[in-house]
Amino acid sequence: MRGTQSLVHICAHCWERPSLLGWELLWRWGFGIPAAAILYYQGSRIVASVPVSLSDFSLQDPSQAEQQLAAAAAVVTPLILHVALWLAPLLAVGWAIVSGLGRSAVLTRLDAALRPAPLTLILLQLLRLMALLAACLGWYRGILWAADATLNGSTPSLVAYSAWVICLSLGGFTLWALLSWVFSIAPLLAMLEGTGVFRSLARSLRLGILTGKLVEVNLVLGIVKLALVVLAMVFSAIPLPFEADMTGTALSLWLAAVTLLYLVANDFFQVARLAAFVQFWRLYHPNGPRAKPK
Repeated sequence: MRGTQSLVHICAHCWERPSLLGWELLWRWGFGIPAAAILYYQGSRIVASVPVSLSDFSLQDPSQAEQQLAAAAAVVTPLILHVALWLAPLLAVGWAIVSGLGRSAVLTRLDAALRPAPLTLILLQLLRLMALLAACLGWYRGILWAADATLNGSTPSLVAYSAWVICLSLGGFTLWALLSWVFSIAPLLAMLEGTGVFRSLARSLRLGILTGKLVEVNLVLGIVKLALVVLAMVFSAIPLPFEADMTGTALSLWLAAVTLLYLVANDFFQVARLAAFVQFWRLYHPNGPRAKPK
């Protein structure tokens, strides 16, 4: 059976159980809204304390624009680093705890036979964040190296720098896609098979025929999420012909509604992805724990 043959039925099953989406939204937005409020507050404080004005900023004069951006960056960077030193670890630990508990709650409601493992899921989320940080730092260091190698020599080459940026960005994206796959599958294996943190990570690399099915489902849902982005952009552009009448609060409310609908739809397909993995795991592991009758 192909990985996508039962995907429509899985989505329909998730649609018939709105509580699954409700729990997914509860833990995601329960963390995301306070985190966004904190980031907005700290960002507003930083912007308010910057004496550099960009009101006359224009790319028509690249030299002046460069000087303005450099002056603003010199003032803002120390302030951002000062806040990031305490806020980033706090948000990372908070996200790991909330996502571990929330994902465990969603999965146990999806399939009552799953073994709750909130601590394992929390540790896996922390490792995922550390891997993401390492990937971002590696990409950043690569960009710095490219700038030093191509722009600081006797004959600076913007073309060579751009080529390196593209190659390093594509390489970093591919590396994170591989790492993200491992850290996405491991929490599910921890609850399906009762394995620990490192055993789950090792098992996610050796799924046999199941890997192909899951890659196929991920590819289809990735296309669906891309379609959601396109739809969100289309709906965001709908007010443009009425920009003379639809401004201010009305426009803000419309954009907020489009954003909320996009986030809800994205979370729904995330739940469908989890349900698809559980179903295929049971298909290829018939001796595994079965769902309890409801």
